[in-house]
Amino acid sequence: MNRHWPVPGRRRTAAATTLVLLLVSALAGLAACRDEPTEPVRIRIATGSPTAVYHAFGQSLAALLNRELPGVRASVVVTAASAQNVRLVGAGEAELGFTQADVLPPHAPEHPTVLAVARVYDDLLHLVTTAGGPVRTLADLRGRRVSVGADGSGTEVTATRLLTVAQLGGTVVQEHLGLDDSVAALRAGRIDAFFFSGGLPVRGVAELAGRTSVRMVDLGDWTEPLRNGYGQVYVTRDIPRSVYGADPVSTVANPNYLIVRADLPTELVREVTRLLMERREELAAAHPAAGRMSPRAAIVTTPLPLHPGAAEWYRATKP
Repeated sequence: MNRHWPVPGRRRTAAATTLVLLLVSALAGLAACRDEPTEPVRIRIATGSPTAVYHAFGQSLAALLNRELPGVRASVVVTAASAQNVRLVGAGEAELGFTQADVLPPHAPEHPTVLAVARVYDDLLHLVTTAGGPVRTLADLRGRRVSVGADGSGTEVTATRLLTVAQLGGTVVQEHLGLDDSVAALRAGRIDAFFFSGGLPVRGVAELAGRTSVRMVDLGDWTEPLRNGYGQVYVTRDIPRSVYGADPVSTVANPNYLIVRADLPTELVREVTRLLMERREELAAAHPAAGRMSPRAAIVTTPLPLHPGAAEWYRATKP
């Protein structure tokens, strides 16, 4: 039997549909009696703030899975983002999640509970302040009130590392706020600046820039110190004027992965991978970052191995 789905736009075969239904039945613990109703397979997608990229991407992915996979019920979970997402997936409290690469340990454990589906796009570290404020460089954060991201977020990891290599860690009054609370605090004057790590554009930052003149602080010079201190995952990326209407800057970025519970069945993860890659245009309608995915880049998920189901799909398509 052919184990791979037809290409998009072609009608699924009866055998393919039966395969998914059999998988759903197995996952749901179908009783011996075929007449008994089955519970849908639950796929919880750990995301992040409602105004950030993870949430928009996750909502679109959940809608796609619900429509295309018989017997699956996908939903999004609002979280603090990367670090919390890794914990939730690893503990079996979510089936899929998004995370920055720098949140992961440098070496995967011998028996990982979390594996990768794909590298999806790059997260860019934003340092946002008011256009007329005193913060123009990273050094200007000394002695000021700054949100470094919510506890359990990838932003918190990257921002804390950046302050450490810049020798500013003990000189900044750190607040641990999520994106929405950071935006509100900056507008109210309770903080002087905030960090947020996300794919372009971050809706919460764009909405702030639409109401308030903002300045994006250039962080491009700090990529190499971060690489020297914490590994080669960091790269430099640009935030052009067209994104937020502020002066263009360079900043620190690192890859973003879609992760999955290691114990999910191969067939199910293969189908998730297929839909993720083949329906990129649809996912990009929810957020442009999703449209930047490609099978060739998706397989680079160091330090996480690919789930066998994801690896099977990539091998079949030869990215």
